[in-house]
Amino acid sequence: MKRLISIISLSIFFHLSYAKKSNDHSWMDGKIQNQVFAITKIMFHDVTDPTAAARFYAYCNLTGYEILYQKNRSLPHLQENFSHYPEIDVKSTDEINIEFSALYGILETGKAILPSGYMLQEDQENLYKEFIAHHVSKKILDNSIAFAKSVSNKIVQYSKQDGYFQLSTLPRYNPIHADSAWQPTPPEYMSAVQPHWRTIRVFFLDSATQFKPKSLVAFNKDTGSAFYKLAFDVYDRGKHLTKEQKLIANFWDCNPFAVQFQGHMSLGLKKISPGGHWMGITGIVCMQRKLDFVNTMFIHAIVAISLHDAFVSCWDEKYRSNRIRPETVINKYIDEKWQPILQTPPFPEYTSGHSVISTTAAIVLARFFGDHYSFTDSTENYIGLPPRKFRSFIAASDEACISRFYGGIHYMDSIDNGKEEGQQIGNFILSKLPREFIK
Repeated sequence: MKRLISIISLSIFFHLSYAKKSNDHSWMDGKIQNQVFAITKIMFHDVTDPTAAARFYAYCNLTGYEILYQKNRSLPHLQENFSHYPEIDVKSTDEINIEFSALYGILETGKAILPSGYMLQEDQENLYKEFIAHHVSKKILDNSIAFAKSVSNKIVQYSKQDGYFQLSTLPRYNPIHADSAWQPTPPEYMSAVQPHWRTIRVFFLDSATQFKPKSLVAFNKDTGSAFYKLAFDVYDRGKHLTKEQKLIANFWDCNPFAVQFQGHMSLGLKKISPGGHWMGITGIVCMQRKLDFVNTMFIHAIVAISLHDAFVSCWDEKYRSNRIRPETVINKYIDEKWQPILQTPPFPEYTSGHSVISTTAAIVLARFFGDHYSFTDSTENYIGLPPRKFRSFIAASDEACISRFYGGIHYMDSIDNGKEEGQQIGNFILSKLPREFIK
């Protein structure tokens, strides 16, 4: 039996590595990516914080994959690794279109869990019309919708048990008045974002504390201390940024809380979240590699869930160490007029979130597509930034990491140790997958 499972898994992996597009279904190319981007646009509209965004991506993409798994149990049951995952056994005695059902299900879960999820109704209606136009019968589509809703309902119920709805009942966060502690930063001096995110259930990880990073450099305002040097390096780099370094900082900014002042008005500058950026990269490379529907859905689910776990791990450390941001230190001890090129996000500094989650995603994607897979990242075209070319996923994640130093919002130990934290998370998640699915 084990040999049979191995052969089935290996055959699917072979398909993953060498899948080709079918001319008969070319109109289906990019359909998963389109639905994921529909989710992204809603979160863009809602100004969803990075942690919550990763959670939404995880459940929406898990729904799409669970629908495929329910109709094809030879697919890897990655869900067996999840904490408290329910037994899902949804039967469909009627004929369905499994691709349509998975796409519809992604949106259905988004409708249920996103604050403005109702806006996805139009995307569902357009999806229905498109399949009708390609001669899929109304009866089959209606059967597919019923199946998608049944699976989505199970996933949504599962999501309601992860602690998210208990966050508002937890004590309000009050900044600690200590020299080393995080304080709200200009221009809006926003309250701390998601101080209790460590309580959210993870998927692959054993707990939020499984991969604690190395100890940070301790706060010390003495000009000869290691910490002062870290802060001064941020200050000095910020004063001597090259044009390319500025471009890199802005390309990876991904800060949904950025604000711009015009006279007496403050305007929110909406941006795609860090997780949204890597979901965009995932879609780009799946299209470039011309993967089929099943493998595209599988990879999107793995990346989305990995991002979620990485954020929980990172936020666990952020509010444990509660470290002061460079902007606060520099303005108090070095130069009161200095400003970082990027606006400082409203939460503690250590570790760098982008460093943790970008490295996690890059580790996962590199295992599927190769260590030297080159691609062009056009994710930020949506907000008017030009595409950037990368020789590998790790090269892209390394640039995302250093962008936080160029942007003036992180110290280098936070970036380096965050990168190591992401490597540990990514490799652990890969260890949970069937070996036949790992290149």
